[in-house]
Amino acid sequence: MIAGLGNPGPEYEGTRHNVGWWLLDELSAAWGLGRFKRESNAGIASGRVGPVVVRLVKPLTYMNRSGAALGPLRRMNAFDIAQDLLVIVDDVALEPGRARFRPTGSAGGHNGLRSVESVLGTQTYARLRIGVGAKPPAVDLADWVLSSPSKPDREAIRERFPDLVDCLRSWLEQGIEPAMNSCNT
Repeated sequence: MIAGLGNPGPEYEGTRHNVGWWLLDELSAAWGLGRFKRESNAGIASGRVGPVVVRLVKPLTYMNRSGAALGPLRRMNAFDIAQDLLVIVDDVALEPGRARFRPTGSAGGHNGLRSVESVLGTQTYARLRIGVGAKPPAVDLADWVLSSPSKPDREAIRERFPDLVDCLRSWLEQGIEPAMNSCNT
C-alpha cells in the first residue's frame, strides 16, 4: 500500500503539501490503475503492478488527520505495516525535486506523519519525502506548504517523478534496499 498525504479540495490541488497526491496520480497513470474511487475516508486506486497487488491511498481527512484514514490497517491480519506500507509526504528541508526514501524514522515536524504514527502506534514504516524547498524567513510554515510552488520548483518536482515511479516499482517488487539505492541518488 502506498499512501500519499495531502489535503482534499480544489483549493489545495497545486499546493506543496499535496505533492504526495501528485505522485500518486503519476503512479496510477503509469501503472494503469485508473481513477481514484472514494472508499470510506480515502480515495483508492488499486490493481496489479507485475505480480504485486497494489493500493494507492489518498486520505481525505486533511493532512493533520491523515492517520485516521490509515488506522484500519492495524486490524488487517495479513498486513505488515513495516513491510507493506509506504507513505509519501512533502519535505521543506529538501530542495524541490530531491527525494529521501527511508525504511523508518520520525515525523520530523511533519503533522501528517505525526498523525499516522499516532494512529498506527509505530514509526516503523517506509516513507518517501519529496523536497518542496525551504520557506523564506518571513513566511509562516503553514502558509508556505499551503501555497503553490513557483513554476521552476514545480517543474523540478515533476521532473523527478519518472525516476520515483521506477523506484516505487522496485520497492514493490524487490523491497526497501534496492528502492533506497535508486530513490536516494
